[in-house]
Amino acid sequence: MVDLDTPLKALVGARAAALLADGLELRLVGDLLGHLPRRYHERGELTDLADLVVGETVTVQARVEKTERRPMRGTRKSMVRVTVTDGRHSLSLTFFNQSWRERDLRPGTTALFAGKVDEFRGQRQLTNPEVQLLEPEESGEAVSGAPFANALVPIYPASAKVPSWTLARCVRLALDSLDPVEDPLPDDLRSRYRLPALAEAFRLVHQPANRGEIASGRRRLTWDEALVLQVALAQRRREVEALATTPRPQRPDGLLAAFDADLPFPLTTGQREVGKTIAAEIGRPVPMHRLLQGEVGSGKTLVALRAMLTVVDTGGQAVLLAPTETLAAQHSRSLREMLGDLARAGELGADHRATRVTLVTGSMGGRARREALAEIADGSTGLVVGTHALLHDEVIFNDLGLIVVDEQHRFGVEQRDALRARGRRPPHLLVMTATPIPRTVAMTVFGDLEVSELTELPAGRSPIGTFVVPASQRSWTDRMWGRIRDEVAAGHQAYVVCPRIGAGGEDGGGEDDPAESSAAGPDSRASRPAATVCEVLPLLVDGELADLRVEPLHGRLAPGQREATMNRFAAG
Repeated sequence: MVDLDTPLKALVGARAAALLADGLELRLVGDLLGHLPRRYHERGELTDLADLVVGETVTVQARVEKTERRPMRGTRKSMVRVTVTDGRHSLSLTFFNQSWRERDLRPGTTALFAGKVDEFRGQRQLTNPEVQLLEPEESGEAVSGAPFANALVPIYPASAKVPSWTLARCVRLALDSLDPVEDPLPDDLRSRYRLPALAEAFRLVHQPANRGEIASGRRRLTWDEALVLQVALAQRRREVEALATTPRPQRPDGLLAAFDADLPFPLTTGQREVGKTIAAEIGRPVPMHRLLQGEVGSGKTLVALRAMLTVVDTGGQAVLLAPTETLAAQHSRSLREMLGDLARAGELGADHRATRVTLVTGSMGGRARREALAEIADGSTGLVVGTHALLHDEVIFNDLGLIVVDEQHRFGVEQRDALRARGRRPPHLLVMTATPIPRTVAMTVFGDLEVSELTELPAGRSPIGTFVVPASQRSWTDRMWGRIRDEVAAGHQAYVVCPRIGAGGEDGGGEDDPAESSAAGPDSRASRPAATVCEVLPLLVDGELADLRVEPLHGRLAPGQREATMNRFAAG
């Protein structure tokens, strides 16, 4: 018998356990039972073969249409070619030196096939795929040894060395050998919400008799995930509430008052309300932890700047942390433009309440970096804008009072905490996102943060429309690029955002996703639309937007080139 903490090698043997650990990172029985099926096939329900992507490792359920064995030239070995179908589309399977496949895979046989999709002469195929017959009574295989006892066949996230049905066999062995499991949820709680016990939930998701059992089991396991997350977030919230920090109350005659007096427009109702909430919280001796979300153009940066000026009025410093150098430089320019003369501290004729805005990035030259760090350390600058470069130990603050994090999802909790540790006392924290997050999700994922929303746009701002354009629909994409040409003809501007810069290398704040590249495989690039700056730019310059001025802007460009491009864009 085994429990959830039993090493897998005690259950399946050392060799099988090594294969499960390599790639799938399954080392304990609990890891295996927590490795849930990604989908379920009904016995006899065939996979849609039209959805297969070259380069992906797949598991498909298909029916054998034709089988033929051919001798290989110049050798006694043979090759078996099998054509399988889903009823509408076909897939070719090639087996080298496996002559018994001709006997096992007779026309009409339904089986699972697992392997990497490649292409030969324009036709998708699997070469030497793993095979699991779903009709053991016809193939001579013992029915009792079949991994799928029910009508629903679980399909697991698998690896090249461990197909889905091998995982199913291991799971079956684990469930058959499992000792009674200590349930983390109390009996009365499970009864109130009609949740199955943990061991039963594992059986329901791995060996379901129907779709209802899958839903019941997954609902219970979702509760467990949420419970662990909520307990961790509750602990973080309690730890924060136990800390003491420096209160930052508003001054009626300080820098913030001067800034508000010079604003050429009134604040929106939402900006005023959120501003009051933030002012009250940073005026307390307990660190603020708040998430501010709102659409692009809703005025989040203005709300954050007013909070930062409140801190500067008390003699403290405020930091705005951005995920990329381009965005950091944009924020630095924006803050200076909004503050005007109030950002010219130390210059001739500057207002006595003025401060400085200092930019810190990883690509700064040595002299500029030393000067910036000196201004931060001696307190002569009140507002600091930067990237991950601010997390380095060499950055020393005079009196860090507030951290503002832009695009929260691009930074981890550890990175936030690394910057918070730089203050004499724990600083206040305001994180911002333009990604719409439903309130229930925000409370779950950011449970250590209070949530504020800006739901209205400032006067004169156009409403934002969002449209999804399928890359496979040429008429739609033509209209999309045509819309950009129309806007430019009307005197407006546009920008195209790509998820990656190009092949290899870092982008100065993020990098091309190696996991995505390796999972897709080298052959998959031909089967997906262009998605990197390096791919999209020449297509636009030489094609769709050939008559317009189009330039690149990304983290691999030299700082001077980035600055010049942003200035030209700002100037139209």
